[in-house]
Amino acid sequence: MAVTSNQHLISDTDGLFEPSVADFWSLLKPRVMSLVIFTGFAGMYVAPGAMHPLVFAISLFAIAAGAGASGAINQWYDRDIDAVMTRTKTRPIPAGVMAPAEALTMGLVISALSVLLLGLAANWLAAGLLAFTIFFYAVVYTVWLKRSTPQNIVIGGAAGALPPVIGWAAVTGSLSIEPLLLFAIIFMWTPPHFWALALVKNDDYKAANIPMLPVVAGSLETRRQIVIYAVLLAPLAVVPSFIGMASVGYGVIAALAGLLFVAMSLQLFKTGDHKHAMRLFAYSIMYLFLLFLGLVIDHAVLGYLAGAA
Repeated sequence: MAVTSNQHLISDTDGLFEPSVADFWSLLKPRVMSLVIFTGFAGMYVAPGAMHPLVFAISLFAIAAGAGASGAINQWYDRDIDAVMTRTKTRPIPAGVMAPAEALTMGLVISALSVLLLGLAANWLAAGLLAFTIFFYAVVYTVWLKRSTPQNIVIGGAAGALPPVIGWAAVTGSLSIEPLLLFAIIFMWTPPHFWALALVKNDDYKAANIPMLPVVAGSLETRRQIVIYAVLLAPLAVVPSFIGMASVGYGVIAALAGLLFVAMSLQLFKTGDHKHAMRLFAYSIMYLFLLFLGLVIDHAVLGYLAGAA
């Protein structure tokens, strides 16, 4: 059964709701939040300047809380399509264990508190960026882009790419080419990452009437776009070693990991089967993790060597 953009299958008053702590936790999209925590941490760690460990921890917590809050608002609005899709129908609202109003209230309250906390703990530039990120994901992506264009993931990827920028701003109180490069890496990574999964979940998106690229343009065009983004992303991920942000060691690791990403994308393009799509999806997560972990380790090693010199 297809659903329209304004049809909500779950009423705010239907049923008896008894959400557990686990339900509230899942509303924050913890897997997405873990990626936000890691990339936000990387942005803070590699940023020049010092920050008290407690302030560092509070700032990172605020960034994570903001990400979770936007996830809660996303699930409140998407409760109609979540009820249709196999991948999301067990979420608290479509499963009937949480009232939509509870999810919205939770998302709005945590959003406000996370921005306020980051502003007080770090600075208001970082807080402003966090507020923009929450708004972009919860409103621009969820309400507008997701149901209206196959470029939803491309444009909407900006929200997921902002955490390291927020982290950098929290430490430095400013922006520069380095955090924008981190933004660009995640921004270019997002489409091939999600499109690989979308190829496998194509029937779900069709049922929910979501214009993901495989639904609108077909498998072949989606696989072609994945290859294009992979080819553009691989050299971009090496750039930190050319602008003094990382060493040659990081550059070598990023280059090898990028070559594998491109090779797996080409393999998916040739075969088009779900097995290779899921392999690419899984590897894309590892790939981004390797890039940002490499930056953190590289920064730590360079800092140690500079201190020992």
